Amino acid sequence: MESIGHTAETVAQAFIRAINRQDVDRLVQLMSPAHRFIDSLGNVVEGRDKIREGWAGYFRMVPDYSIAIEEYYPADSSSLVEGDADPVVIMLGLASGTYTRDGKLRPENRWQTPVAIRALVEDSLVAEWRVYADNEPIRKVMAAGK
Repeated sequence: MESIGHTAETVAQAFIRAINRQDVDRLVQLMSPAHRFIDSLGNVVEGRDKIREGWAGYFRMVPDYSIAIEEYYPADSSSLVEGDADPVVIMLGLASGTYTRDGKLRPENRWQTPVAIRALVEDSLVAEWRVYADNEPIRKVMAAGK
C-alpha cells in the first residue's frame, strides 16, 4: 500500500490516483466508514458498500475515467486548532473518459469536462467526496448510443 501524508491534500491526491487507476479496493480503503459521495446533481450515496458498487459500475461504463487536477486549494488553516491538518481541499481540473456499452473504447465516445471537487478528510480518510461538473458531454455521447 502506498504511503500518504495526513493533510486533506495528500489524502485527496491518493484518492485521485486510485480513481485514475480504477482501483475500487484502494478507493474503499481511503474512505471513512460513513463516506458520502455527492454528484453534480446533488444525489447522495452513503456508505462504503454502496459507493464501492457505484465506482465499480462507473468504471465499467467509463473504463478509462480519469481526473487531472490543475489546482489545489486547502482550507484556511487559521480556523483550525493548532496541530490539526486542514480538513477540506478544493480541487480544480478536468475529468475525462470514454463511454462504452460493450467494453470497446471508441474515439468518438471520448469526452472531457471541467471539474471541481470538494474533499472532506477526517482521520486521514475521505469522509465526503463532492463533485461539481457539467455532465452534458457524457450525456451527449450516451444519447448517441454507440
